[in-house]
Amino acid sequence: MPLPSQPLRKLGFLTIGLFDEADPRKGHESTLEIIQLGERLGFDSAWLRHRHLQYGISSPVAVLAAASQRTTQIELGTAVIPLGWENPLRLAEDLATVDLLSGGRLNPGISVGPPMHYDQVKQALYPDTADAEDFGYDRVARLLDFVRGKPATDFSGVEGFEVFSDRVQPHAPGLGRRLWYGGGSLRSAQWAGEHAMNFLTSSVVKAEESEDFAEVQLSHVRAFRAHHPDGDRARVSQGLVVIPTDSASPEQRAKYEAYAEKRLPRTATPQGPARLMFAPDLVGTSAEIAERLYAHAAFREIDEVAFALPFTFEHDDYVQILTDIATRLGPALGWQASAQHA
Repeated sequence: MPLPSQPLRKLGFLTIGLFDEADPRKGHESTLEIIQLGERLGFDSAWLRHRHLQYGISSPVAVLAAASQRTTQIELGTAVIPLGWENPLRLAEDLATVDLLSGGRLNPGISVGPPMHYDQVKQALYPDTADAEDFGYDRVARLLDFVRGKPATDFSGVEGFEVFSDRVQPHAPGLGRRLWYGGGSLRSAQWAGEHAMNFLTSSVVKAEESEDFAEVQLSHVRAFRAHHPDGDRARVSQGLVVIPTDSASPEQRAKYEAYAEKRLPRTATPQGPARLMFAPDLVGTSAEIAERLYAHAAFREIDEVAFALPFTFEHDDYVQILTDIATRLGPALGWQASAQHA
């Protein structure tokens, strides 16, 4: 088995948090329990996906506020919040508030671009400004400025009995260094580096200069670091779908293999006008998955991961998968739970 250049330093996981429309509380509660389990297992971070007008978590910041009160050590992230749905100033207030409640554990991941199905939702989302909204990188820059404490207005001081600040309140020291950009293109990687963000790279990239997923992802990691003030020390987290089967029942293994097989055809060639490349889901024993990761060019370049949990599985499946990741796959990749988890 080839060895990576360095052991895995940070082990995280990512979940979408599905629920039944008739009983949405149960799904949210399951997500919170999974985050608590992740902390008990020693994971360094737990990340929430973001879904609008679907049966998944639409407000990860609110869910992470709840998680911050049920945990004490695990870092809490979003992967990712699509900024096209957000007002950057208001989001900056929410992020700072939750970061303070968590004791400085929030890792907000964000992305840009128009909202999904924009033509169908723009009248509900931006009824008066739909055609004037800017969904480019300037929207991220505004959020960065607000979170990092730059003035949001030229007005401050006392007016009557009210005291006003010229920057977002509360201000969360350190949060500005924990903002992540979720990118799948060279341009995004370069922009995130130039603006001193951290970089989330997932199981989806754009086939720009190659049709080899690992090669494309590696080029993004290197482009990001080449443009970041911290260079090779700039933080990158890789988020592939991994499903270890070490302690799975025969029924679970069959379900996992069928899930991955159904999704495999999309990984063969670039998909759609955007030429998106999808990484295969990694299903097998922890030893088998570790070997495949060690052979992955981009994985060998990073020391942080946020492995994505598959969609639509049962709570007990996630418990089994997370337990195997923490107790078998993580150690096979050189990861050790920090002393605070031991």
